[in-house]
Amino acid sequence: MAELNSSAPGLTFPCEFPIKAMGRNDADLPALVAAIVQRHAPTLQTERLTTSESRGGRYLSVTATITAESREQLDAIYAELKGHDSVLATL
Repeated sequence: MAELNSSAPGLTFPCEFPIKAMGRNDADLPALVAAIVQRHAPTLQTERLTTSESRGGRYLSVTATITAESREQLDAIYAELKGHDSVLATL
């Protein structure tokens, strides 16, 4: 993921890092995002997961804050999130 590598040159690991995924407002999206993130960051706790609906209620964003161990870990999380059909965008 070149954009992550070029936009975050100052990261020092380990560090707290919020990962945001957005999709249609579906009750299953938070669990999906949590499952994907936990595959790469098994210590993710459910209280570190937040959700927010769009103004019109059609979309949902899910933010998982993890203790990132490496850039490769972040790249793997973003790659898997972007590869899932239910995830429309990531930040």
